[in-house]
Amino acid sequence: MIRPFSVSPCKGGRRRTALLALTLAGVAWGAAGAASAQVWSPVWTASPAPDRNDGTPEAPVQFAGQTVRQDMRLGASVRALRLRVSNELGDARLRLADMRLGLAGEGGTAPVLFDGRSEVTIPVGSVLISDPVALDAPAFAQVSVSLRFPDPTRPAVRRTVVRIGQGEATPGDDVALDYRQNVISAVYGERETAPIVVAALGDSITEGATATLGAERDWPSMLARRFEATCPGRFVVLNQGISGNKLLDHGRSHSGLARLDRDILALPQIDYVILLEGINDIRHGGDPAKPGRNAADMIQGYRQLVARLRDHGVKAVAGTLTPFKGSERYDAPSSEARRVLNAFIRDEGAFDGVVDFDAAVRDPADPESFRAGAARPDMLHPNDEGYRLMAEAVDLSLFGCDAR
Repeated sequence: MIRPFSVSPCKGGRRRTALLALTLAGVAWGAAGAASAQVWSPVWTASPAPDRNDGTPEAPVQFAGQTVRQDMRLGASVRALRLRVSNELGDARLRLADMRLGLAGEGGTAPVLFDGRSEVTIPVGSVLISDPVALDAPAFAQVSVSLRFPDPTRPAVRRTVVRIGQGEATPGDDVALDYRQNVISAVYGERETAPIVVAALGDSITEGATATLGAERDWPSMLARRFEATCPGRFVVLNQGISGNKLLDHGRSHSGLARLDRDILALPQIDYVILLEGINDIRHGGDPAKPGRNAADMIQGYRQLVARLRDHGVKAVAGTLTPFKGSERYDAPSSEARRVLNAFIRDEGAFDGVVDFDAAVRDPADPESFRAGAARPDMLHPNDEGYRLMAEAVDLSLFGCDAR
């Protein structure tokens, strides 16, 4: 497991990287942790993903001369923040300017700098981690980050909820929410002690692509609330889902096996992974005569993922695959593959724990289908109620959180 690292004081008692010191209404900014070593843990994430090539060549979906605001819910209390900005999967240099950070709704912001610079260019394949910005904030505080794209830019981090403004003005709450790719792949929080970090790795069902926009109704977000209610201050849940993701093969994004190092093992302090991956692998690819991956291939992939996680001291918890009868690419071979895989996940002891998402959302009278009121009309994705049932299905004691 990647161990914690600290920000050390420089000569004269100053940090190597300058921290702002100002007081805002309801927010204390200062030199957090100057007297003692701290640990840095991820408190919010979004996986890098290639540009989706939405739009047309003549009118691509991109940012150009615009300021984008993204609000992110912190998974734990913090004393300072650092932002991880990714161009790992971009196909052009990434130029950013005037990044600022503050608590949503508080009004005041502080600049986010990179080695003291307010404007940076990130090469293709690279990532930059910002200088620390000191901020005392409780768990589940919402941080607002704005940044300006001086050039036409097509970001390469999975879609998140943003607000887009023209020119240099930061968009306010009156600007409509949009669901777009952006550039922030992680927020690191400085704390006195490291929380237990649980990362959810999967596809659109984990990303929460079909939950109510901006309402944090995806199952990882609701699971985080359960942890906080039962074991306050001890757990962080990260969402590393990407719509369309597969375990074995590339699609809209790199496969789960291919992105494991970048999206899980490269982050500090990951303790557990909840894997919910495979529906997109086993469904037929648009032609029922061409079935998806078979169960034997998938099982090999699961075992490889578990082995690589354990090599880094990370425990692997598997989620059973949810029903999808009635969806566009449901057929007999994929149904049988799901049955075999769920039996393997439940019974073979290959994982450090199991979450039975299937049992939580299936129709007792027709186990191949979602129960009434739990799915979107496509019969593949959960709705808000389905996500709630999934979050409630997680046994918190698997992670050492027991109600007292």
